[in-house]
Amino acid sequence: MTSDPPPARGLPRTARADRGDATPLLLVGHGTRDDEGVAGFGKFVARLRGRLSPVDVAGGFIELSPPPLAEAVAELVARGHRRVAAVPLILVSAGHGKGDIPGAMARETARHPGLSYAYGRPLGPHPALLTLLERRLSAVLDAAAPRADTAVLLVGRGSTDPDGNAEVYKVARLLWEGRGLGAVETAFVSLTGPDVPEGLDRCRRLGFRRIVVLPYFLFPGVLPDRVTAAAKAYAAAHPELDVRRAGVIGDCDGLADLVVERYAEALTGDIRMNCDTCVYRIPMPGFDRKVGAPQVPHHHPDDPGRLEHPHGYSHGHGHGHGHVHGHGHGH
Repeated sequence: MTSDPPPARGLPRTARADRGDATPLLLVGHGTRDDEGVAGFGKFVARLRGRLSPVDVAGGFIELSPPPLAEAVAELVARGHRRVAAVPLILVSAGHGKGDIPGAMARETARHPGLSYAYGRPLGPHPALLTLLERRLSAVLDAAAPRADTAVLLVGRGSTDPDGNAEVYKVARLLWEGRGLGAVETAFVSLTGPDVPEGLDRCRRLGFRRIVVLPYFLFPGVLPDRVTAAAKAYAAAHPELDVRRAGVIGDCDGLADLVVERYAEALTGDIRMNCDTCVYRIPMPGFDRKVGAPQVPHHHPDDPGRLEHPHGYSHGHGHGHGHVHGHGHGH
């Protein structure tokens, strides 16, 4: 049971003055084959509709599950909108935020002549996320349990983008600072290492007997389930350890507050994306081939049709995914 959401904070004056004429919010998710994860996304879209009403809010996925992004965009266009604020509902600045979502949005602007969009930045790292992670952590710890005797294993999705993986390490360090925890280690569930068993083994070797596995995910899904399975298997093999698993961030007011902030940033042009370590801008060891690579959207199975962009969706992306860093917020 939740209380009524507070009024939206951080909205530009024009949006507050007459929200009925405001630029709509388009929430863009990656997608999951997990029904609970899809439902969580849907509930969160509904929460934002209640928060921002009468501003129009729609949400869709770029792959794997309905509703597709194309459907959400068509819904807003049918309501008379010709400009939207697209906020990527992702935690780190990796391939989905830098390339896949801008590529998908480029396809939608080709499908709907006259449509333009402002592009927000990914959600993390952000103090609001640290607060929510600490709440999920506290929910599985006894109030009397000494935090100095507890290690936390923060588990991210994992990416082929070193910048995105580094962000998860940054979040782990920020979570450790000032909270009295014995340690906060980092692991990933796909595409890169260390994996969950390796992360848990590090905590064990550091001498901790109480370890909380803390998934850095927004909603339930296949990958969070994989984190749980790995944690349970490790705990079964090490009965001397107290291994606990916290919940995902989930649909909540705190997350909605952050999305409203990202929405406001997109409308005002205050986009402060990190470009210094982006593999699409500078050659990083082992990733040289990505510099200047064009960004191509995923094909969604529920997409009503495949529209090929005359320039292969590479405008703006081929020289550094400009939809994110340069002129993306004014596209």
